[in-house]
Amino acid sequence: MPSLNPYLSFKDNARDAIEFYQSVFGGDLQISTFGDYEGMVQDPAEKDLVMHSQLTSPDGFVLMASDTPSSMPYREPGGSSISVSGDDEAMLQGFWDALSAGGTVKMPYETPPWGGRFGMLTDKFGIDWMVAYSPAQE
Repeated sequence: MPSLNPYLSFKDNARDAIEFYQSVFGGDLQISTFGDYEGMVQDPAEKDLVMHSQLTSPDGFVLMASDTPSSMPYREPGGSSISVSGDDEAMLQGFWDALSAGGTVKMPYETPPWGGRFGMLTDKFGIDWMVAYSPAQE
């Protein structure tokens, strides 16, 4: 079965970002650097940059990230958000608290007109997030 997974690009701090996301979501983290594969980096100073990383959380989230070496064009993130939603209020509050630490809240995590809780933020790595709690329907 195919899957759709966010893949985040960073200039040179993918390791810090993906380790931060591991602290938020938990799970198993795999990291490969450009230096792990011969010929993958032109500048030896960039050998420790992340070529590919994958975080697989206990909840089944898969988040991938990499750095962009100087030989490739880099574009700041924009125009998209990662959305985390569900019916576990405490878990989603924990995600909100952790993701917003050091970031910028765009819309507070509060009760919107449609119920539940919803908020938007940009984390300390420049990634936009939406967190939505919707009570389980009985």
